[in-house]
Amino acid sequence: MSDEKQSLPTLGVVGFGAFGRLMTDHLRRHFQVLVYDPVPPDVEQMDGVTATGLAAAAGASVVVLATPVSTFASVIDAIRPYLRPGVLVLDVGSVKVVPADIMRRFLPPHVDIVATHPLFGPQSARNGLENLKIALCPIQGGRVFRVAAFLRKAFNLKVIVTTPEAHDHEAAIAQGLTHLIAKVLVRMEPLPSRMTTKSFDLLVQAIEMVRHDAPEVFQAIERSNPYSRQVRRRFFDLAAELDAEIERSLPGDVAAS
Repeated sequence: MSDEKQSLPTLGVVGFGAFGRLMTDHLRRHFQVLVYDPVPPDVEQMDGVTATGLAAAAGASVVVLATPVSTFASVIDAIRPYLRPGVLVLDVGSVKVVPADIMRRFLPPHVDIVATHPLFGPQSARNGLENLKIALCPIQGGRVFRVAAFLRKAFNLKVIVTTPEAHDHEAAIAQGLTHLIAKVLVRMEPLPSRMTTKSFDLLVQAIEMVRHDAPEVFQAIERSNPYSRQVRRRFFDLAAELDAEIERSLPGDVAAS
């Protein structure tokens, strides 16, 4: 590693799935990145990135948790003994109330905590991060605005500072319905590809942006967001109402066919 790289602060990434890899690829220009994953990650082509053990990754100056919500509590328990005083811990999950509560309750008081949700993934970020959005939720300590300033300066991201509750309330609609509609339309395939409208083409683009997300992403959005069930039920209830209205408006011979 070059002397310039060695002078950079350390960043530990716990979890090296699709988003962990995306994040590491962008952050390695600003940090010495130490990556841990239960499946040993392949980082040979990533300059400034070292695959390491959990203790080393959790002992970095900044620790980012890129793990599913379903394993989040066990990961917090595993990293806790290795966290240095003053370390900044962030997560990058799609829901915020549950992870924020776990971090607040089980991480030590000498740790600064910012819960984050990058509102993009590998597909939507394939042309770069500029003007994409990220939500930041201050949980413990006062470093959220330093994080926001870094993300704006380094990547030109649009930063939204909010609470876990406000985040999940909006995400249940904005993200939850997007994934839900995409799941339904995928089950209706094959979809038209020749005689389509511009609006339908945009809908297909939206499907492609979430089609290859890990199953854990959809499960977290629909099961771990405390507002998702209410939004999902309202969506299907309104769809059923609309279907009934259409049926009532049809001519008798059409409705009976």
